[in-house]
Amino acid sequence: VQRFISEDRLPHLLLYGPPGTGKTSTILACARQLYRDREFGSMVLELNASDDRGIDIVRGPILSFASTRTIFKKGFKLVILDEADAMTQDAQNALRRVIEKFTENTRFCLICNYLSKIIPALQSRCTRFRFGPLTPELMVPRLQHVIQEEGVDVTEDGMKALVTLSSGDMRRALNILQSTSMAFGKVTEENVYTCTGHPLKSDIANILDWMLNQDFSTAYRKIMELKTLKGLALQDILTEIHLFVHRGGERAWLRMILERPNLPLPLTECFLLSTVDFPPSIRIQLLIKLADIEYRLAAGTSEKIQLSSLIAAFQVTRDLVVAEA
Repeated sequence: VQRFISEDRLPHLLLYGPPGTGKTSTILACARQLYRDREFGSMVLELNASDDRGIDIVRGPILSFASTRTIFKKGFKLVILDEADAMTQDAQNALRRVIEKFTENTRFCLICNYLSKIIPALQSRCTRFRFGPLTPELMVPRLQHVIQEEGVDVTEDGMKALVTLSSGDMRRALNILQSTSMAFGKVTEENVYTCTGHPLKSDIANILDWMLNQDFSTAYRKIMELKTLKGLALQDILTEIHLFVHRGGERAWLRMILERPNLPLPLTECFLLSTVDFPPSIRIQLLIKLADIEYRLAAGTSEKIQLSSLIAAFQVTRDLVVAEA
């Protein structure tokens, strides 16, 4: 992009990728480099998510801006369409014709999260750049700069939690940093997780322990108490548990109940603590169950019923692992 600007050969651009990765910031920085402050308002048209996304926006402001020339500066104008994937099909088709007609006078930059929602006719007229999630190596220095400028008290584990929960989204990382700082003063791992309502690693460890080692009723009661106490969403719990199951070589602590013939009850206080790998066939079945639960949650079903299904899936898995041991 820098070379395009320096050679004054900027094409139509299509910037796509997950949110918070710098797409809008990149094109605005380019626009500031192309135009001086007094020219910016007349040479750049920026439309964001708050603007209408129907065909009228293309026939109105965009067409009017692209079809006129300015007497203050030679060269092309720039139209920035943020969240272009929210535009209707009719609007995108109309935009295609506007781009064709006014290419000499105007350059267009489309910004979106999902490339598949942009019609092929628009994609073919733009130079595409994909913005991937930011790596910790890129995020940490920027976060440290903000922390230093704002005088925020952040611990080392708090910084790791910010990077982990943001998943490469710089905007989300800064929002979490601000929210946690305002709510608690000090940004620690526990405060970050509490502020976002995300389950702590220790919470997930406890939930897994209960599902694998307690009877159904006890596990359900304890998990519901934890959810109510900390305001946890089952979707967040399910996401963390999925990571646990999906990682190859992950080991689960499983108390294998010993049955002794001289005792009247099969459940005793005598446990054998061991680590057990989920065999591939069992892991696959468990992942299918987790996918079904997530689908039903997305469809708006009861969290209580889906929590019961989650516990049942793990207890069936436990019995299969014990049977194969």
